[in-house]
Amino acid sequence: MIQTLTIIGVGLIGGSLALALKEKGVVGKVIGAGRSEDNLKLAQSLGIVDAWTTSLSDAVKDADVVLLAVPMGAYEAVLQTIAPALKEGAIVSDAGSTKQHAMAMAKCLPRSVSFIPAHPLAGTEKSGADAAFSTLYQDHLCILTPDESTDKDALNTIESMWQDAGANVVHMPADEHDKLLGAVSHLPHLAAFALVNAVNKQKTDEFDPLSFAAGGFKDFTRIASSSPEMWRDITLANRDVLEEQIDILMDELQNIRVALQASDKDRLTALFSSAKDARDAWLAERKERQNKDKA
Repeated sequence: MIQTLTIIGVGLIGGSLALALKEKGVVGKVIGAGRSEDNLKLAQSLGIVDAWTTSLSDAVKDADVVLLAVPMGAYEAVLQTIAPALKEGAIVSDAGSTKQHAMAMAKCLPRSVSFIPAHPLAGTEKSGADAAFSTLYQDHLCILTPDESTDKDALNTIESMWQDAGANVVHMPADEHDKLLGAVSHLPHLAAFALVNAVNKQKTDEFDPLSFAAGGFKDFTRIASSSPEMWRDITLANRDVLEEQIDILMDELQNIRVALQASDKDRLTALFSSAKDARDAWLAERKERQNKDKA
């Protein structure tokens, strides 16, 4: 039972966690904090938070657990602001997409406070308090990246918190997390942004290719509707990994281009089949894992 939980950034991520914990009955008071009074008032009206304030220091002074659900670029300022106000024994966690950056920013916290880096692998392209829903994390992975200095009791508290929200928790080193998520999350977002821009730049007064886009384009580019500011910060925080990932993607596109130039049917079939087989195997494995979890 978390007696007092403070969520800094009451949107889809933080709001959904609060709703899930309230529904499970494992949290006492939830305090919301952020810059937008309108969003915080909405969060309270929706039952996401019990109280709210725009003062980060006031929001965390009595908190047992503080969750950062803000853009990666805001971590340094937020952590430095709340550091002097946190009570002894408080636990600070986050839901950010890059863990090495989060852990580096958290070094400003006092020794009496634990920082437990976390990343729930769930979300939508929507944002704001009204996007939150209690089942967002159900049967999704949540990755924790403790190191040798991590307090075990604090780690258990945050692990239990995410499990209570419905997530399946795993642990891994922060650098491994950043490399893996750079490939399967960050790179796809960059590809979606780039594809929409590439198509949109072909628009003329007489011809708009987006007018002819159908389900495939919509499905592939859904994540291009995500917050530009949030993804700007994520990509900058994981820049070194993403430079490598972009090179890998460009190599694959170049392989397709070379096959096209040579009218190499066999090569194109092999490239496409390799991707299809890999995706089909991933989907089958995912379905099997979900069935085991339900059983």
